[in-house]
Amino acid sequence: MKLSASNTLKALALATMCVSGTALADKVLLKTPIAFGTHLPALGTPIKWVSERIEPLSGNTIRMKVYEPGKLVAPLEILDAVSSGKVNSGYATAGYWQGKMPAATLFSAVPFGPEAPEYMAWLFYGNGLDLYQGMYDEAGYNVKVLPCAIISPETSGWFKKPIEKPEDLKGLTMRFFGLGGQVMEKLGVGTVQLPGGEIFGALEKGAIDASEFSQPAIDQRLGFHKIVKYNYFPGWHQQATLFELLINKDTWNKMDEDQQAAVETLCMASMTNSIAEGEAMQFEAMQKAQEQGVELRYWNEEMLNLFETTWLEVVEEQKQDPYFAKVWKDMSDFRQNYQIWESKGFLPRSN
Repeated sequence: MKLSASNTLKALALATMCVSGTALADKVLLKTPIAFGTHLPALGTPIKWVSERIEPLSGNTIRMKVYEPGKLVAPLEILDAVSSGKVNSGYATAGYWQGKMPAATLFSAVPFGPEAPEYMAWLFYGNGLDLYQGMYDEAGYNVKVLPCAIISPETSGWFKKPIEKPEDLKGLTMRFFGLGGQVMEKLGVGTVQLPGGEIFGALEKGAIDASEFSQPAIDQRLGFHKIVKYNYFPGWHQQATLFELLINKDTWNKMDEDQQAAVETLCMASMTNSIAEGEAMQFEAMQKAQEQGVELRYWNEEMLNLFETTWLEVVEEQKQDPYFAKVWKDMSDFRQNYQIWESKGFLPRSN
């Protein structure tokens, strides 16, 4: 459809007003320490992707400078640093704050929890986002939280020997993340939390016997296959993992509506990009691992049932925290309703 002369003038005037509004916006530099190196696909690459696009998308009013892990703020200190204003933004996963807020792990990775599409449905079209922000507000943190990346299942562990029965786990020392670590503790495994860059050395020196970390393509980069040869699936402890951009609330509130919308839109786009990136590279990494002598194993039914029943024990313990209980109920109610669709809408899967 062609515009009339008067409509053209109106469109130009509107465009000029928009440009003028952008020009008047205060420029923002987001100094962003991150928890995962940008060399790690789907873990660190999403925030680099965001940083490369935020300036043009915001009309050149927002710039993001990414700081690799530990260069400005240690990964486990990112939340406190952003809240206090030491830095005005940070990129991590909420599971790192489990010791501060028990519910944080429900916004990171949930054992036997939702896969990425269902997780995003709850976040964006259920009560997830309100509960996510509410968790930080109730705990007194001065941050705006934005889901900014998501990946699908991780592997559930690298072992030096086959694990066929519960007794095979007892006495092992294993690097493990989040609430899944509490499951393993109940099963006789001693767990430790190590950054990704320290896991290979710990395995090599025998400080730990086994480890989980992330998806096959990421684990491949870290070289676990050189030391341990049994890689177990599925990732019952992390069917999806959510990552967050935290922005100091004072900084966020000083942004105008267009700037805030630019950040929100770009983070939502990053959710799509990150899961697509992760899904595209796993099969090649798994094929390569097999060529390197790795056995890709699927947990037997006895072990999966054991993990799930033990996880439900952990849930009951965690529900002693009121906010955890509140989030868990809401997520569970959503998932129960979603099951009607999931059970009928998808083809059955094979292992």
